Amino acid sequence: MLRTLTWRQRQALTHITRGRCGYRKYSVSTSSAVLQKAEKYQPGQQIHGFTVDKVKSIPELYLTAVKLTHDVTGAQHLHIARDDSNNVFSVGFRTTPMDDTGVPHILEHTVLCGSQKYPVRDPFFKMLTRSLSTFLNAMTANDYTVYPFSSQNTKDYENLLSVYLDAVFFPRLRTLDFSQEGWRLEHEDLTDAKSPIIFKGVVFNEMKGALTSQDQIFALNVQNKILPSHTYATNSGGDPLKIPDLTVDQLRQFHATHYHPSNARFYTYGDMPMERHLKLIQDQALNKFTKINPNTEVPTETRWSQPRENHVYCAVDPMSADTNKQTTLSVSFLLGDVTNTFDSLTVSILSSLLVSGPTSPFYQSLLDANIGSDYAPVTGYNNSTREATFSIGLKNIGEDDVEKVKQIIEDTFDKVIQDGFPKERIEAVLHSIELSLKHQTTSFGLGLISSLMSSWNHDADPLEQLQINENVEKFKKSLEENPRFLQDSVVRYFKDNMHKLTMTMSPDPEYENKKTEEEKKLLKEKLTKLNEEDKLNVFNDGVELAKVQNTTEDLSCLPTLLMSDISPDVQRTQVKSAILESVPVQLSEQPTNGVTYFRGITSVNTLPKELLAYVPLFCSVITKLGAGEMSHHELAQREELKTGGLHVSTHTSLDPSNMNKFNQGILFSSYCLDHNLEDMFGLWTEIFQRANLEDENTLTTLIQMEAAELANSLAYQGHHYAMLCAGSSLTPLSQTQELLYGMSQVSNMKKIAESKDLSPVITNLKNIAQILLKREVFRCSLNSSPENLDNAISSLGTFIKTLPPVVGQQTQCSSDMIEVSDFKPTARRIHFPLPFPVNYLGQCLPTVAYTHSDCAKLRVLGKLMTSKFLHREIREKGGAYGGGASQGTSGIFSFYSYRDPNTSETLNAFEASTKWVKNGDYTQQDIDEAKLSVFQSVDYPIAPPNRGMSLFMNGITDDMKQTHRQQLKNVSKEDLIQVAKKYLSNGMQVDGISLLGPESAISNNNSDWLKVIDGTPEYIYNN
Repeated sequence: MLRTLTWRQRQALTHITRGRCGYRKYSVSTSSAVLQKAEKYQPGQQIHGFTVDKVKSIPELYLTAVKLTHDVTGAQHLHIARDDSNNVFSVGFRTTPMDDTGVPHILEHTVLCGSQKYPVRDPFFKMLTRSLSTFLNAMTANDYTVYPFSSQNTKDYENLLSVYLDAVFFPRLRTLDFSQEGWRLEHEDLTDAKSPIIFKGVVFNEMKGALTSQDQIFALNVQNKILPSHTYATNSGGDPLKIPDLTVDQLRQFHATHYHPSNARFYTYGDMPMERHLKLIQDQALNKFTKINPNTEVPTETRWSQPRENHVYCAVDPMSADTNKQTTLSVSFLLGDVTNTFDSLTVSILSSLLVSGPTSPFYQSLLDANIGSDYAPVTGYNNSTREATFSIGLKNIGEDDVEKVKQIIEDTFDKVIQDGFPKERIEAVLHSIELSLKHQTTSFGLGLISSLMSSWNHDADPLEQLQINENVEKFKKSLEENPRFLQDSVVRYFKDNMHKLTMTMSPDPEYENKKTEEEKKLLKEKLTKLNEEDKLNVFNDGVELAKVQNTTEDLSCLPTLLMSDISPDVQRTQVKSAILESVPVQLSEQPTNGVTYFRGITSVNTLPKELLAYVPLFCSVITKLGAGEMSHHELAQREELKTGGLHVSTHTSLDPSNMNKFNQGILFSSYCLDHNLEDMFGLWTEIFQRANLEDENTLTTLIQMEAAELANSLAYQGHHYAMLCAGSSLTPLSQTQELLYGMSQVSNMKKIAESKDLSPVITNLKNIAQILLKREVFRCSLNSSPENLDNAISSLGTFIKTLPPVVGQQTQCSSDMIEVSDFKPTARRIHFPLPFPVNYLGQCLPTVAYTHSDCAKLRVLGKLMTSKFLHREIREKGGAYGGGASQGTSGIFSFYSYRDPNTSETLNAFEASTKWVKNGDYTQQDIDEAKLSVFQSVDYPIAPPNRGMSLFMNGITDDMKQTHRQQLKNVSKEDLIQVAKKYLSNGMQVDGISLLGPESAISNNNSDWLKVIDGTPEYIYNN
C-alpha cells in the first residue's frame, strides 16, 4: 500500500505525533509490573544478540522505552513497554529509489507473495484469515517501507512475527509474482494468442488510480520540485508510464541492498516481554546475516540562493462547483532536518498557529476571503522527508487570482512578524497537546511508530521524540526568554528563506486523453521490440500465471489460530440508564484518565423530507459559524482552549431486529479535561440556543470547503460511493444513507456551492435547527471516571435545562426508530461517468438485520468469498487493487472492487463466487479461517471513551452480541450454501449495481443502465 497523506490527514496525525494514550487493561499507572521490568534494563546489557543503548521512562505517555542495537548487523530496535494488550510489531527499511519505476512499492507487494519458510502464494493475505490481528498491513512512504501488525493474542503475535520476518528477509521474489503485483504484458483473452496485448499489474493499476487525484498530483510535484537532487525527486509509488521499465532483476538487487538488517529498524510495543521478541528476531532472521553498508543515506538538499516557480497540469474536475476556478497555488519552504526534535516541535506548533482553525492568520486572510475552496493539499508542516517543509496556499482559485494569493501570503507573514500571535492562541495549542496526552485510543502503538518513523529513519534518537513534556517546557522557556521567539522563527523559516517554491497547477481538458495516448505509445514501443518468440512467451507466461493463480495450494506450512483460541464470551460493559430533565441518558464509569466524553443524538425522524439532504451541511457548519456574542473566530478559540473539539455528524443505524425500521439522527460529540466540563457544555448551550446561521460570508467559505473535499474523496473512496448507490434502492435505510453520504450528497453540495443566492440554504439550516435542537428528540451518553461522573451529570443537566422543554406529554421517545413498512426493493444499475482510468464497482443485495440468525452466516460467507475466491479473481487475475464481499449491520450484502481496470469481468466474478459457494468446493479449515477473520472485528479492542457505544448508537446489547457470537461459531458449510441460495442467487433477490469510472461498454446503449451525468440526486427515490 502506498502511504500518502492529505493535508487534513496530516492534521489529524498531529495529535498522534504529540502522543496519545492507548487502550490499557487497567486504570492508568506509571509503575506497573510491565514498566518496572523494563526500567531494570541497563545500558550495555546484552540480550539475545542485542545490546541495550538507552532506557528511558516517559511518565506523560505511561511507558518505558528501551533502545537497542544488534551486535552483528547493527540493526536498531526500539521497545516500548506499556500496559496495553494491543501489542505491535514493525520492521522498517530506508528505501531510497532514484527513478519512477516504483521499485520500493512493487517490492513491498512482492515480498508478501511467498518466502523460504512459507513457500505459498500470497501468505500475507492468507494470514488475514488465519489470525486475530487488530492491524495487518505494509506501507511504502517517501523514503521508507514499513511492515506493521498488532494483536492481543500471544500465539497470534508470534505467528505473524514469523511470517513477517521470513517475508521481508527471505522472500522468493519469483518472476510470476513480480509480473502479477508489478506489471506485465498479457493478452486480453488468455485463450486467444491473437487478442490484443495490454499492460496489467496490481501496482500499475493502483497508481493509475492514485494519480487521478488533483491533490495527489499536486503534492507529488511539490515534493519533486522542492527536493530535486535525490530520492524525493522520484515517485516512490511508481509512475504508470515508468513502471514498465522495471525488471525483476532490478527488484531483487534493490531488495539485497535495502532489505538488510543493517538497514532495518525494529519496533515492538505493548505488555508482552521484550526478551521473547528479541530471541525470535535473532533466531528466525538476524543470526543469518553479517553487517553491510547499505548506502541508503539521504543527503541534505543544497540550499537555493533564489526562490523558484513551477507549473504543472492535471485533469478537469467534473464535480467542481466552478469550472473556471480549478487552479491550485502553494508557496512551500524547505525547513530544517527532521532529526532536530525541538525544531520539529517548534515548527509544528508554529504551523498550527499559522493555518489551523478560523483563528489562524492564514485561515482569515485566505479562506475567509472566499478566493478559493480550501487550503492547497500540502498546506502546513510536513515532516515526511529528511528535511521538513511548510506550505501554504489555496485550491480552486481563478487563474487571475494567482498573483493576488501570492501577495496575501507575503502580507500575512509580514503581519504575523509585526503583531505576533495572541496569548490565547498559544495557550489553546498547548492545551491541545495536554489533552492529546490524556485522550485514549486503541491504536496508540501503531500511531507511535507512524509518528516516529520519519525521523528515526534518518537516525534521530526516538527516545528524544518521546519526551513530549520536556520539549514543551523548552518551548515555553524559549517564549518566556524571548517574547518574539515565534515572530523570529517566522522570519527565520519563511521570510528570509530563499529555498522557496511557488507551485501552480491548472486543469488541461486533454489531460486524461494525453495520458491514455502516452500509455498507448509506450505499449506500442514495448510491442515493437518483441519478436515472434517474445510474443509466444507473453502468451505462455499469461497462461502459466493463470495456472498458478488457479492452483489449490497446500497451506499447512502457514501458522494459524484455532476456533478454540477465541474467547467464548463477549467483554461486557456496565452502563446505567437515567432520565435527566426528561432526556434519556446512558452513563458508563470508565478509567478515562481525567477526561469526560459526551455524545448526544437528536432524531431527524420528524424532519420534512425536503430538508433531509441539507442535514450533512448543517452538521458541517453548525459549530463553525459563531454563536451568541462569539464570532466564528472566538468560538473556535474557546473550543480549542477548553475541549478536544466540538464534532457534529449525521448518524444512521438499522434496528437490530427489523429491516424496515431505522434511526436517522445527528450525533453531537466532544470531550474535555474534567475541570473544563462547565466550559464545554457552555459552548454547546451557545450553539444550540444562538448559533449564527446567517453569517453568509463564513457559510460560503465552509460550503466551498465541504464541496471540494467531497469531490476529492471520489478518487480515494470510489468503492464506498458505488456500494452506497447500489444499495439505495433496496432498503429504506440504504436510501437514506445514499442521500446523506453518497453520490447524491456529493452532487447536492456541488449545486449548493454553485448557487449565487444562499438565502434558501440559510432558511433550510435555520428550520433544521428549530425543529431538531430541543429536548423531545434528544438522548445523551457520558463516559467518565467514577470520581467525576456526578460532576459530569450535573454539567450535562445544566445544559439540558437550556433546551426547549417537552410540551405536554411526550408521545414518542427520542430513541424510537422510524418504520417504512411499504418499501419495495427495486433492481437498478447506475453508472457515474468520471474521468478516471480505473473503475469502482458495487453490487448489493438486501438481506437481514443483526439479530437474525442468517446475519452471522452471511458475515462468514462474505469473508470466505473474499479470501478464497474474489481476491484471486479480482486482484490476482484482474489486476484491481482490491475487491471483496461483506455483510454489515445495515442489512445489505455488498460486493465491491477498487481501482479496477475491468467491469463485466468483475461482475462475472461476483456471480461466479456465489456459484462457487453453492458448489461447496472449500474445506472446514477455509470456513474456520473466515470465522477468524470476522472475529478480528468482533473482538477489536475498545478504548474506555467508546465503551457502551454500540448500545447507545445502534441499540445492540451485550446479550445480542453474545447470541451473535455463538451463531458465528456455529456456522457450518450447509449454512453457507443455504444463505447463498436464499439471498445471493439470481432471481432470489433484487439487486443494485453501481459503477464509478470511465465510459464503459457495459452501460453504453443499454436500457438497463441509467447514466447519471448531471449528478441529479432524485434518482435515489423510488418509493
